[in-house]
Amino acid sequence: MTLPGRVSFVGAGPGAADLLTLRAAQRIAEADIVIWAASLVHEDVLQHARPDAVVVNSAEHSLEGIRAHYERAAREGLLVARIHSGDPALWGGTQEQHELCTELGLETEVIPGVSSFSAVAAIAQRELTIPEVAQSVVLTRLEGGKTPMPSRETVRSFAAHGTTMALFLSAARTKQLQDELLAAGTYDEATPCVVAYAATWPDELVFECALGELAARVRERGLYKHTLVLVGPALASGGTRSHLYHPGHFHEHRKVEDRAMRAALRARDAELKAAGP
Repeated sequence: MTLPGRVSFVGAGPGAADLLTLRAAQRIAEADIVIWAASLVHEDVLQHARPDAVVVNSAEHSLEGIRAHYERAAREGLLVARIHSGDPALWGGTQEQHELCTELGLETEVIPGVSSFSAVAAIAQRELTIPEVAQSVVLTRLEGGKTPMPSRETVRSFAAHGTTMALFLSAARTKQLQDELLAAGTYDEATPCVVAYAATWPDELVFECALGELAARVRERGLYKHTLVLVGPALASGGTRSHLYHPGHFHEHRKVEDRAMRAALRARDAELKAAGP
C-alpha cells in the first residue's frame, strides 16, 4: 500500500541558506521533488536537496503547471518541498496550493521561515518595538499594484498610527510611497527609514535615510524589486528601558529587588504629595 504523499510548504527565509530553520533544511533534504521560486529564493538553499531530487523552478509555471508534480506525489506517495521566500504566512500564495493538495488527497504542513522584515531589523541592529515609542509593527504594501488591496487598507491610514511599518513590494513606486507616508501627518520628513535590497544575499545593500529623502535615495541606487523599507521613530530611538528587565518588575521566576521597591515607594509618595490633599 502506497503511503499518502506530503507537501511541505517551506519558508526559505530572507535568502541566506544558513537562515533556514533546521526543520526546513530537513524537509528539503528528504524531498523527492523540490519546487522553488528562482526569482525570489536564493539558489544556495538547494544545497540541502538530494542529488537525485527532481528540482522544479516554479517561476516558470502557473499553479496549473505545478499541479502535475502534486498529482505525481499523490499517485506515488512522494515527498514534496515547496520552497517559498521569507515566511509562507506573508504573501506566500500558499492557500490556493493547500486547497489543491487537499483536493488531491495529499498531506500538508507549513514550515515557518524568517521574514525579510526581521532579517532587515537584525542587519540594522534595530529593535522595531521600543518602550514608550512603538509597540506595534504594521506589515503592508503600497496600494495600486497588481494585487488589489482592500479599500480600508492604505499606507496613509496605517501611517496615521505613527508606529513602525515594514513596506513590502513598493520600491518601484517609492515617491508615491514617501508621499503617502507623509500625508498621514504623523511621520515628518526626518522620520528614520531603513532600506534593504536583497537582504542576506551576497549582493545585499542596506542603508538608512530620512523619510524626506527616501525616494531620491532609492532612485539613485536603481532599486525597484527585492527591496523592503522600514520606517518609524523606533529606528532611531534610545534611552528608554524595557519594563521586563527592570529591577522593580516581578514575575513567577523573579522577585522585586528591595532597592527598586524602596525607589518605587518614594516615587509614589512624591506623586501623592505633589497632588495635594
